[in-house]
Amino acid sequence: MPVIAILGAVFIVAFEELVEWKYGPTGVIGLLLFAIGVKARNPTCSSIGAVVLMLTVTSPAA
Repeated sequence: MPVIAILGAVFIVAFEELVEWKYGPTGVIGLLLFAIGVKARNPTCSSIGAVVLMLTVTSPAA
C-alpha cells in the first residue's frame, strides 16, 4: 500500500510541475481550484478552476 501512495504522490507532483512549466502560475491556480472543488464537492470552486484552466489552455500564445 505505501508503494501505491508514493507512486501517486510522485505522479501528482510531476503533473503539477508539467502544468506550471507549460501554462505558468495561472495553470497551477486553475488546477488547484479545480482539485479543491472536486475534493470538497463544491461545484462553484471546481467550475471556476475548470474555467481558469480552459482559458489558460485555449489562450493564444503571446
